[in-house]
Amino acid sequence: MNKNGFTLIELIIAVVIIAILASIAIPSYQNYITRSKIKEAQSNLIALSLSAENNYQRTLNYPTASLTTSSALVANTVFKSWAPSSNAFEYKYVSTDGSTYTLTATGNETKVSGCTLTLNNQSVKTISGCGSVTEWMK
Repeated sequence: MNKNGFTLIELIIAVVIIAILASIAIPSYQNYITRSKIKEAQSNLIALSLSAENNYQRTLNYPTASLTTSSALVANTVFKSWAPSSNAFEYKYVSTDGSTYTLTATGNETKVSGCTLTLNNQSVKTISGCGSVTEWMK
């Protein structure tokens, strides 16, 4: 370093180092965000499942309904205490006969578009189209 400040070479080296660090950090951060949205969807499906199971304990039937949007779920009396924590996923509940149900979360946002998670009354969990996430996270 000379007495007047940094040389052009020193500044270029600093910019290159910052660019290298950014090229490593940004994809890792984006993957972290995607995984957190998927984990959030899993938590929401489990919360909905608990509401359905609670109803089953009281009435010996799951709520018979086909609720195909998150807003329809929130409006239903069985799921009234639940609300999605974000709009990253759209949630669905289907039970045609009251003896079984299937919950589905489908990705709405760009990072989770095409990602689908399901959970049924037998605790069978599936996940598809979620990129590098191929199974339910713990």
